[in-house]
Parts: sequence; C-alpha cells; structure tokens
Amino acid sequence: MAPRFKTLQEKIDTLGNPAEWLRDVPVGAYQYPVQSQFSNWRDEQRSWHETVGLLDQSLHMTDLYVEGPDTIRLLSEVGVNSFKNYGRNKGKQLICCSHSGHVIGDMVLFGLEDDKVNIVGRPPVANWIRYIIETGDYDVSYELDQRSVQNKQPRKTFRFELQGPNAWDLLDKLNGGNLEKPKFFNMGEITIAGHTLRALAHSFAGAPGLEFWGPWELRDEVRNTIEEVGQDFGLKLVGGRAYGTCAVEAGWIPSPLPAIFTDEKMRGYREWLPADGFEANGSIGGSFVSKNIEDYYLTPWDIDYGRLIDFNHDFIGKEALETLADQPHRKKVTLEWKAEDVLEIERSILLNDAPGKYMEAPNAHYAAHPYDSVMINGQLSGLSTYPCFLSMGNQWISLAMIDEASADLEKEVTVIRGEPDGGSKKPGVEPHVQKEVRALIKPWPYSQQAQGYRPGNA
Repeated sequence: MAPRFKTLQEKIDTLGNPAEWLRDVPVGAYQYPVQSQFSNWRDEQRSWHETVGLLDQSLHMTDLYVEGPDTIRLLSEVGVNSFKNYGRNKGKQLICCSHSGHVIGDMVLFGLEDDKVNIVGRPPVANWIRYIIETGDYDVSYELDQRSVQNKQPRKTFRFELQGPNAWDLLDKLNGGNLEKPKFFNMGEITIAGHTLRALAHSFAGAPGLEFWGPWELRDEVRNTIEEVGQDFGLKLVGGRAYGTCAVEAGWIPSPLPAIFTDEKMRGYREWLPADGFEANGSIGGSFVSKNIEDYYLTPWDIDYGRLIDFNHDFIGKEALETLADQPHRKKVTLEWKAEDVLEIERSILLNDAPGKYMEAPNAHYAAHPYDSVMINGQLSGLSTYPCFLSMGNQWISLAMIDEASADLEKEVTVIRGEPDGGSKKPGVEPHVQKEVRALIKPWPYSQQAQGYRPGNA
C-alpha cells in the first residue's frame, strides 16, 4: 500500500493544524533500544554517583559524517555558536535555529579531522544539515548512519561511555596505564583490548569519564573486556530506563519541538522532509495545550543557549535572534516535586478515585515532546518537561522554563500533571484527570556533581 502522505508539507496541507494532530500521533517517548535493565534501574542510576556505569550509546542516536573543504563554513552558517579555531580533536555543541530564531535542535560535534566531523544526536539537526547541503553550494560530502529504530543494518560504529568516581581508574587500567586525560570536550585516544579508539572527555551527568567509539565489529570484544576488568571497580551496566534520566539530572532538554512547521521560508524543507520521519511523527504531550504550534517553539534563551550565541558571524536565524535578544526570556531551572502531591496521584490511581496520569518510574514522560503547564498564582508562567525519579535522593524532578521575572530559587510553583479532557488519543495515554503538583524551583543541573562544570547553578 502506498504511503498516505509523501512529505511533511503534504501531511500539513491535508490534515491541517499540526498542533492538533501531533498530539494524537501514535508514537510515544523517544526510544532507547537497549536492554531496559541489567540489574535494576535504581542501582544503575547510582552507579555514576558511587562507582562506575557503562552506558551504551550505540543505537539510539543518529550519526551524520560531513567531510570537505567547506565543512567549517557549513557549520558556521547553520550554527548560532562560534566555530573559530574549531577542528580536529575538538568536541562542540552545535545549536541550530530556524529563520525565525527558534530552536530546531542541537547535536554534539566530534572533530575527526580539520575538515571532517561526526554530528551525533537526535535526528532533527542532522536532517536540517542534509537539506542545507543538498540545496546549497558547499564543497562537502556526507554519510548518514541512522539510529537503529530507522536502520536495520549494523551501525558504522559502537559508542560507549564510562562514568563515575571510579571511571578514570578503570579507564587507566583498560589502557594499560598512562592514560592521558583530555581537557573537557576535547578528544584523545584510549586503547582497549589492543584496539586504539577515539575518545571525548565528556561528563554527561557530572561524573568523570570518557565517551569512546570504534568500528562496530569490535563492539562485543571491547564491551566484554570492559565488563571483565570493571568487576574490580564496581562496574554496573546501565540500561535504557536509567539512561533516560541522565539528561534531566544534567539539565539538558534533549528534544524541543523543531521550529519548522509554520515559517514560509521553511516550506522547501517541509517539502523535503518525509511524512514518515521524526519531525512528522514526534508526538506532543502534556497539560500545556495550544492551537498555535508556535507556542511550542523555544528560543535559545529558553533552554540556556542564549549565552552561546555568537553574533560575530552570519548564520541562519541571526536577524531574528538579534531582535529577540533584548526581549524578556524564560529561564531554565529544575523543579523538585512535592512528595505528598506525587503520592496523591498514586493514591488516586490505586483507589480509582478520579485517577491521575500514571507516573511511570523512572521516566514519567510519554511523548516525544512533553510540555506541562507551570502555574504561579493561577497564571501560566512556564513549561515543565521530562519528569523523572532519581533514586539518589528519592526525588521526582523535571526541567522547566520559567518566565525570567518569576524564576526565583526556592519559589513554589504548580505543575499541572496530565492532559485535559481525559487525555489525548496517543496509545500511551490512559483515561485520567489532571492533578496539581507543587514544586520548588531549584538550580540546574540538579546533580551537585554536575554543577561544577555547568553554568546553570549560578
């Protein structure tokens, strides 16, 4: 049977307002296609705080390899941040905005050579860059290695990360001693099982460690060696359930709704994007509901990327961001949910007394783009996203973007949990009623060990 729609634009033209049909698409939360638990997710969460955890990043992220004389020019023209002095053995965050100055997404850059990069993360930015290459004038080539849910072939590389207070000792022993520690977000090498692997100094949840990768065919051998040597260091394998909480603890909002659905300048891109792709099927969920899709768009300031904008170069969205720069913004914070209000949701479910939306632990989000309303004195003051449970403090938290004038630390706010009118048509949404959850504004990142290298605790 032929697909009903060929492109995202055709889907919009036929179905109408994407703010409405994206709430009912059958796709749920972003998938981590690794074993959900190797022991139990509570101990796995604790591993990067207490001993060392092995996180398998081989399957859930898209890799886009770009190579050629115009690689840095391309990155500079799509990225809001600076690429001065960027090149081989440098890691970097790439932040892309639409012409209107709203976020399409972000990915991590790995400088493989001065003219070759690997761009790693969720699909929207990789898709945007491919479109810019194909419709622009750049002397580059690219190779796309899709995440496993879109790609039945073996990946080009495996990607592992070791994190925790014992990580460096384990890494040094794996290397046979004398492991050089790269500076933060710089790259080096490590030898494991006789194989030299590229590595990035990257502390995703604040714990020390390395992210390293190599050819797919070496994956099992490298992993088996890590497991064997790691026994003496308290190594825990981290499954998909625990892995999904890393981002929230570290203060990273991984999946803002790509701001591509309305701007006429983006029409060509919507006509290029397939109707069965991530953007056309990324579900919206949560208590915040608007008929205007642009109300779900985020600016770089909303997610604390405003400080990274470099206006000293030309890039897509620059003019719009210059206009937005002096306007009021939202501030990214952590929300610490009141235990008694979470317990009230649990009580309502157990007693079937106007049951609230099920709080699945440790990740209680059920859509690709979760947005809950944050209220102060009965007024909408921001958006909450990615509620999760952290076993280290026995605490439910979420990330939020609060109107800057109201984002005082320790202020109490109210998160509306659940969708209106009994819930949307998404398969992961059971009939329920909305509940209010009181929460305190806390710094981001919530993890104290991450606050040493993240700016949000100021």
